[in-house]
Amino acid sequence: MRHGVLILPEHRWREARLRWARAEEYGFDHAWTYDQLMWRWLRDKPWFGTVPTLAAAATATTAIGLGTMVATPTYRHPVPFAKEVMSLDDISDGRFVCGLGVGAGAVDDLVVDRTERTPRERADRFAEFVEVTDLLLRRRVTSYAGAHYRVDEVWMNPGCVRAPRTPFAIAATGPRGMRLAARYAQTWITAGRPATFDARPYEQVLPDIAAQVRAAERACEEVGRDPASLRRLLLTGAAVGGVLDSVESWRDASGRFAEVGITDLVVHWPRLDFPYAGDERVLEDIAGDLTTTVGGLR
Repeated sequence: MRHGVLILPEHRWREARLRWARAEEYGFDHAWTYDQLMWRWLRDKPWFGTVPTLAAAATATTAIGLGTMVATPTYRHPVPFAKEVMSLDDISDGRFVCGLGVGAGAVDDLVVDRTERTPRERADRFAEFVEVTDLLLRRRVTSYAGAHYRVDEVWMNPGCVRAPRTPFAIAATGPRGMRLAARYAQTWITAGRPATFDARPYEQVLPDIAAQVRAAERACEEVGRDPASLRRLLLTGAAVGGVLDSVESWRDASGRFAEVGITDLVVHWPRLDFPYAGDERVLEDIAGDLTTTVGGLR
């Protein structure tokens, strides 16, 4: 089991830098931040840009993996986004993980594009977004013409640090999204029940997560991939609660989720209030318990 922490981009860099560096010192394998323009409950609070935050985090750390949780086509276009991914991969010396997701289709997603799309339309656009981003990061020159994107002779130099490209981590809960993860990603991401902040105790959601893991494994088999080659990351805190109540609960949750096939468990850096309210001292206690080798999702 590998462990990660998600740090909200809500603090000025002097304070935020300490958290990113501390995440590495604590022994977490990877650290993430949300790729949102704002957060639904924190719209009147500080919220900094994802790419500059991760670039700065890469200079404040040396070994921990860094990633987006998750970038969506709602306010990302494959061409400039691929350039940013390539740049982050270089700045981090190959530690960046490109987290991707379809988006919720509401609230924060609507601040740039008010177009209301059906779930199928959003899924179609996301599938093309992943395909084009994959091509751009693998090739030196890319042209593409699809239903949602057209790119003409886009040059990508010098390319990614890692070959054939920066690894993808794709969030998905449905069959189609899971097949997309099986086809393109090194890691599949779930947060439990989609689009919910009604967190249930982790013991209660174990059957749901186990069922999702089995579905992801079936998706791998459908595309001819060995299921064991796909990492399975669970983001806790929204639909999955109780993990950071204490070191004991963290240990118990890690063991139980590992038993059902989760390979990577991510918790939120505790805040003083909702969402993700908790006690930072629990992270300090967990630090003494982390024995995995720092190195991220490589």
